[in-house]
Formats: sequence, structure tokens, C-alpha cells
Amino acid sequence: MIFEMRTYTIKIGQLNNYINHFEKIGMPIISKYATLIGYWYTEIGELNQVIQIWSYSDLNERSEKREELYKDASWLSEFIPKAMQMLEKQESKIIIPSNFSPIK
Repeated sequence: MIFEMRTYTIKIGQLNNYINHFEKIGMPIISKYATLIGYWYTEIGELNQVIQIWSYSDLNERSEKREELYKDASWLSEFIPKAMQMLEKQESKIIIPSNFSPIK
């Protein structure tokens, strides 16, 4: 099992709009391709960030599912155009749980 941690920095004043847009539009679409482990936003430290963790069986599955998502007409027309207007930057990391991690 691998996990992808995605961190999005949202434009100032747009955090709640981004979260609402993701919940209502993005989440139902992307859930067809990936399993959400957690979704957070920052309160202290670097502000206006959303952190998502998604699980995949391996890197091949992640590649396949991301490719399918990028071909999804609803993702491309209903979620991406509005979401991109609210983003400053994004980062993606593949993280692998240690043997003693409670989440594997």
C-alpha cells in the first residue's frame, strides 16, 4: 500500500470556497478513482493549505487511476476550471507507511 499526500496552497480568501467546491463537485468524481484517507486544512503555520491523503495498492494503480481521472469529462469540465482559479500551488508526495504505522 502506498499513499499520496497532496498539499494545495489556496489563494487568500478562497479556502472555504475551495473546500466547498471539492466536497460538492470534486469528491464525488475523484472517489471513483481513489480512496480518500483524510482531508485537512491548516490553522497554524503556513495558512490557506489543504492536505489530502489518498491510498493506492502501488504506483502502477496510482498511475492508472490518475490517467482515468484525467480523462473524466466531469472532472475536466465541472471541477478543474473553477478549482484552478483558486490555487496558488500544489505539491504531491508518495509516502509509504512504516511497519508500526497504525495506517497501512
